Amino acid sequence: MRNAFINIILEACRTRDDIFILSGDAGLGVFDRFKDEYPDRFRNMGVAEQNTISFAAGLALTGYKVFIYNIIPFVLYRCYEQVRNDICYQELPVVLVGTGSGITYAPMGMSHYAVEDLGLVQTLPNLVTISPIDPVEARAAAGFALDSKRPVYVRLAKRGESSYSQDRPFDITVPQVVRAGAGTAIVFHGSISLEVMTASATLEAQGLCPLLVSVPTVQPLATGILLEILAEIEQVVCVEEHFVNCGLGSMLARLKGGQSVRWGLTLLGIPPQFIHEIGTTAGLRASFGIAAADIVRAVAAATV
Repeated sequence: MRNAFINIILEACRTRDDIFILSGDAGLGVFDRFKDEYPDRFRNMGVAEQNTISFAAGLALTGYKVFIYNIIPFVLYRCYEQVRNDICYQELPVVLVGTGSGITYAPMGMSHYAVEDLGLVQTLPNLVTISPIDPVEARAAAGFALDSKRPVYVRLAKRGESSYSQDRPFDITVPQVVRAGAGTAIVFHGSISLEVMTASATLEAQGLCPLLVSVPTVQPLATGILLEILAEIEQVVCVEEHFVNCGLGSMLARLKGGQSVRWGLTLLGIPPQFIHEIGTTAGLRASFGIAAADIVRAVAAATV
């Protein structure tokens, strides 16, 4: 997913001279080609996250399209004030490219996890936020970010993820039907897609065929289109590798509370507490109840 996104940006540099990339001492090796070909449009800003954001804002004010690349806690958490004041308040077209969404950086610990970032971005109303499920959506997110006149935050997993979406032109800002189904819908985003697709295969073998809906752009949420997709659905199971109280699930709960909808809602996510456990991504997902087996049980229960 990470490489799919970056390759689109690097390819655009061949025809655009306004792209500037800032790294926070991350992505070493990823940008070697870019540094060689465009040495005047790349800076490794080091471990100086707040300065990096303000530096990017200055570049954007002079006409550059700036991409900031780092692990999510270092493009959004440590420098929240600068993102808020320097980029979002001024609506500068800076792109925050964060890797390690959810708990994909296991077992590096809580300092590297990104399980509350969607809660933060909801306090930054000008920040378009995209959480791709696979390399196909990541490439579409890169294309959108290149052309956006607004600030964009793209939360990526790492690399090596499979593709589940149809590789065709589509609008990354609206929910996408990944697989047709009826009765129950699984609504999801980001790196939990592996568990969702594994669960879908198991459910199909059991004679169940839930509708699979990816929501790549979680802010602003295209509520009208999402409601249309779910119009005939009886039960929605929202799954995410994020704190359950401040992610997409909480957005759906607010949407349901303000609309006359027929579907019930089940939320699967990480409990809002610090993660002290150390383990693999798969092991942590199982311990938090968001693994494929948990999704299967939730859908089966919702379908009864």
